[in-house]
Amino acid sequence: MSPAYILLIVISGVVLLLLLILKAKLSAFISLLMTSVFVGILAGMPLSGIILSIQNGMGGTLGFVATVVGLGAIFGQMLESSGGAESLAQYLIKKFGRKKSSWAMVITGFLVAIPVFLDVGLIILIPVVYALSRDTKRSLLYYGIPLLAGLAVAHSFIPPTPGPVAVADILGADIGWVIVFGFILGIPTAIIAGPVFGKYIAGKINIGPPSDLFVSGHENSGKDKPLPEFWLVFLLISTPLLLILAGTFINFGVAKSYITESLFTSILIFVGHPFSALIIATLLAIWFLCMRRGMPKNKILELSTKALGPAGIIILITGAGGVLKQVLIDSGIGNMMAESIAGSSMPVILLAWILAALVRITQGSATVAMITAAGIISPVIQLVNPEQPHMALIVIAIASGATILSHVNDSGFWLVSKYFGMDEKQTLRSWTMMETIIALCGLGFTLLMSVFI
Repeated sequence: MSPAYILLIVISGVVLLLLLILKAKLSAFISLLMTSVFVGILAGMPLSGIILSIQNGMGGTLGFVATVVGLGAIFGQMLESSGGAESLAQYLIKKFGRKKSSWAMVITGFLVAIPVFLDVGLIILIPVVYALSRDTKRSLLYYGIPLLAGLAVAHSFIPPTPGPVAVADILGADIGWVIVFGFILGIPTAIIAGPVFGKYIAGKINIGPPSDLFVSGHENSGKDKPLPEFWLVFLLISTPLLLILAGTFINFGVAKSYITESLFTSILIFVGHPFSALIIATLLAIWFLCMRRGMPKNKILELSTKALGPAGIIILITGAGGVLKQVLIDSGIGNMMAESIAGSSMPVILLAWILAALVRITQGSATVAMITAAGIISPVIQLVNPEQPHMALIVIAIASGATILSHVNDSGFWLVSKYFGMDEKQTLRSWTMMETIIALCGLGFTLLMSVFI
């Protein structure tokens, strides 16, 4: 196959994917599978080979992603239903004071979005934004944009949220390194897109809180059920992250012979695996946030089942993305494309960001954009074979590109518009610009960091 024909196949596959999602209104799961079959046929694969690639791609991807995303979803549901997110917000606002509450909101959003989906985090915490706006007479955006920035950055950059977990698995990146760079690059990104941009845009768009009363949606609302303590919630959120980081660095030390391998290091590496870390964190959350606070066991089971609903959709889409990756590899397109790209002067980080950004702008879903970009770029990664720290930067670059320019084809656009009472123009000037700032900062910081590692 000539380079021109390979390029034609890849472009045709992306166009078909977008047409199936946008015009035919098929689910991303079916669309990705159909695109994979289409690419395999154009590449001349035997039909039996395409079927085998679908099976291997789906199975190889879901083994890791399904476990991590499922456990993460249950963990987040326990935090949400117990009022843990609201506890974080109230404590930080008290510590920062009303004048600096925008900083409290960006920190709250950043912490909450690690275990909780972005849209859920917004719905839980929007009453706090309303209350701050009423008390201080400032625009909702003064507090809302920092909250949204914290939610959006952590949701895109830091596992165990589904997006970076899926991309890391498809590319073969270590989640521990993704967490490290997610924090290092995510914190300044959230500050620029949150309190800094929020202060500016609040001066341009004055949006007041709604006149009707909004109440928090956590399960234990009521005077007889106080919110969980801040430090308990903070420690629960930190537990899986610290365990994974410890396991990653000990494993790295053993591999480089900095640390002598022993039974003790094996146990620490085992406990620090994402599976073990999330099982421990989920059980601790169930015990401390639910059972000790008097929540019935049937209710805990109901919440666990409820959490797996949205997680299941993301898991299947990720599996279909793994199928596309496998077809590209098995057909030989991946190696040819990788050799061509490896010989070019364009950094892989920039290419990965562009792919994710193009799919995001066209079809709206950040998750689909991340998974599609990861599937296409994966063969390049296998050929270049970067070190794990650099691999983690590529994951962050893809996550950044998939955040850019949220507009009318993104459900998040309408969610923000509804809860902030803004029209389309105001939402474009605030939310869409904030998302674009996150994408551009993410790209800039990853390129800068790649120079030093």
